[in-house]
Amino acid sequence: MDRLTAMQVFVDVAQSGSFSATADKLDMSRAMVTRYVGALEQWLGARLLQRTTRSVTLTDAGESCLRRSQQMLALVENVEEETSHHGSALRGQLRITCSMSFAYAQLAAAVAEFLAQHPQLKIDLNASEGALNLVEARIDLAIRISAEPDPALIGRMLAPCTSVLVASPAYLAQHGTPQLPADLATHRCLTYANFGKSVWKLQRGDEHAEVRVGSHFSANEATALMCAALAGGGVALQPTYLASPHLADGRLQVVLPDWALPDMAIYALYPSRKHLSPAVRALLDFLVARFATVPW
Repeated sequence: MDRLTAMQVFVDVAQSGSFSATADKLDMSRAMVTRYVGALEQWLGARLLQRTTRSVTLTDAGESCLRRSQQMLALVENVEEETSHHGSALRGQLRITCSMSFAYAQLAAAVAEFLAQHPQLKIDLNASEGALNLVEARIDLAIRISAEPDPALIGRMLAPCTSVLVASPAYLAQHGTPQLPADLATHRCLTYANFGKSVWKLQRGDEHAEVRVGSHFSANEATALMCAALAGGGVALQPTYLASPHLADGRLQVVLPDWALPDMAIYALYPSRKHLSPAVRALLDFLVARFATVPW
C-alpha cells in the first residue's frame, strides 16, 4: 500500500481520534482506513494506536510516528508546490483557519474568489474558535482577531476590527434605549463565554467606562450572539464585519453610538517566513489587497 497515503490516514486518525471521522473526511471506507493504519504498523513493526470502544489514543511509538509523518507530509507538499511553481499555475493544498464568524461573514467569499483565480489549488478551511498549534495541525495561514497577536508567529495585519453594541428595534422599543454606559447594567446583555463576559469597556474622548453587565445568554461564538440579538434577545457586542449588513437594513441598531469599544485588528499569522510557499504568499497578498479598503 502507498506509505504516504498510510501516513496521511494515520495522522488524520490521530488528530480526530476516530476511524469513522477519518473515513468521512478522506472519502474512503472505514475498513480501508483500518487497513492503511494496520499496514503502517506492520511496516514499522510497532503498535501506533490503542483502540477501545470509546476512544483512540496514541502509543509512545505512535507519538513519535505522528511527528515524523507530519514532517514527511509537509516536506512532500512543499516539494510539490515548489515543483509546480515552475509552471504558471499554483497547485497543491493550503490549510487555513479562522473564527466561525469571520469565515461566515468575510473569508469564505474571499477564498472562493481566490480559488476562481487559481483553479488547480485546493483550500481546506478550519473554522474554529479554539486556538490551534499551527505546526502540529499543519496550518499554513491563520486569520486571528486580536489586540496583540502571538509573538511566536509572523503576523501581517489585514484590517482593523471595530466592534459596536447592537440590539434589534423590537428589543429597544420594549426595553428602552440606553443613554449612558451605566444603563447597560439594567438591560439584557448577550455576552461571550470565553472573554469579557461580564465587563464591557467603553470610551468617549477622554471618558472611560467599565460596566458590569448582566448576562442572560452567553455563547462562545459571535454569530450565535448576533442571531440572538436579531431575535430581540438583548444587547450584543458585535464586530462590524459581521453586523454591518444588519445595521444597513435596519434589523439591528447601534447602541451608544458615541461610545467606542477597544480597538482590535485582523491578522494573518504563519509560523515562519523562511518556508512560505508560493501559494501561501499569493493568498496572503490577495487577502491584504482585498481588505485594504475595509468593506464593512
